[in-house]
Amino acid sequence: MAASKTSERKKEHIQLCLTDKVAFKKSNGFDEYDFEHFAITEVDFSKIDLTTRFLKKDISFPFLISCMTGGTSEAERINEKLAIAAKELNIPIGVGSQRQALEDNKHYATYKVVRENAGSVHVLGNIGAAQVATSKTIVDDFKLMIDLVEADAMVVHINPLQELLQPEGEPNFDGLLKNLEKVIAKTSIPVICKEVGSGISKKAAKHLLEIGVYGIDVAGAGGTSWAAVELQRNKKTDAYFSEWGLPTSYCVKTVAELKSKYNFKLIASGGINDGVDAAKALALGADITASARILLQEVMKSDVEGVISLIHSWFETVKKIMYLTGCSSIKQLTKNGLKRKEELV
Repeated sequence: MAASKTSERKKEHIQLCLTDKVAFKKSNGFDEYDFEHFAITEVDFSKIDLTTRFLKKDISFPFLISCMTGGTSEAERINEKLAIAAKELNIPIGVGSQRQALEDNKHYATYKVVRENAGSVHVLGNIGAAQVATSKTIVDDFKLMIDLVEADAMVVHINPLQELLQPEGEPNFDGLLKNLEKVIAKTSIPVICKEVGSGISKKAAKHLLEIGVYGIDVAGAGGTSWAAVELQRNKKTDAYFSEWGLPTSYCVKTVAELKSKYNFKLIASGGINDGVDAAKALALGADITASARILLQEVMKSDVEGVISLIHSWFETVKKIMYLTGCSSIKQLTKNGLKRKEELV
């Protein structure tokens, strides 16, 4: 495939994600839960600390700016602004798929701009499962991508539905686990696996953890439907596959059960669009929360300041929920858990 086609596709993805046409109609599942009010809370609101350990470094909030874009000229300014916000907030940031960077060096600047503006915060590289599965030079590929953005971790996005519906797609992941295991053993930084909207089940997560994956980003249904993105690109509709996927809440709750056996970071994304969603994800067992499309829309609308303000407001909401449930730490919030709404009737 010509590199220009990859770049053009990235441009189309940005344009579609600035609309709400590609949002799931299906809920992320968090609306099925609510918190139990604790009237005699003795938590000092002013002392609630949301500092979280991630990749051997303290970050200010249990949140990362998820992988979004790169490989097209439109991406450079977006990535620059998001990286500045990440630095100011002291949170990690992911780059978009670096597939285009494996094809030629024309758009290297769209990736490099992230580290140039993010300072010392964690930067996460990114490549697709299809490229991992089929690469004959996977270790060298990872080295190039890591060096390009000075990555602290690599994200492998696993997107079978998107590949299936994309005319240029590669719906063949044969060899994925074998190549992933190989690269994990020979790469100096951790590897995180994420879906892109259809969710990672407990069964799938177990396979990934057994080969040494550092983190699981469930990226469940309820946020952006990449099936809808590809169908919109090609002026097609398919109501069934546009809504295909496991709700984010289900993925977080069930994958969190694996913590009793495996040491890993659980990341909740997929329709995390406010502080209440973030708090519920943390209460169900996530270590970190993440968002993409809503931040893309915010940075285009209100620049760096808008992104910073939005994330600050989300985590003020998280702190208020912690106060009202008698939780002084995220660990306590998780231990307290959530109630299904029918239990509170």
